[in-house]
Amino acid sequence: MKSQRTALVITSLNEYELGNALRFAEFRKGISLGEAALFWAEFESDRASGRLQIQICNLADVVHEAKRLSATHTLTGGHRGFDILHVASALIVKAHRFLTFDENQKKLAEAEGLVVPI
Repeated sequence: MKSQRTALVITSLNEYELGNALRFAEFRKGISLGEAALFWAEFESDRASGRLQIQICNLADVVHEAKRLSATHTLTGGHRGFDILHVASALIVKAHRFLTFDENQKKLAEAEGLVVPI
């Protein structure tokens, strides 16, 4: 994050999933007690400094786009619902790049014209 020249734009859906994933990881003992709050504080610091920007998007628009993506790609690509929602959100906010660690989500994003670095 510190080497980024421009702000990383994420949606409120990304923000929600990160917070939940951190709390769930702590619940499952994947991270130590209190670490979820520490990681969240780092996220908030990046947001306050301008390294992260939250792009608000209309949930109804995202779900409508997700339905299209599912109908177009899931039978042949086996995409999970939340992965589709993230790609749909990126398309709705007219993102050009899409960051993911998930290979199948990467395929979906690229199929829809998003550039996935790495």
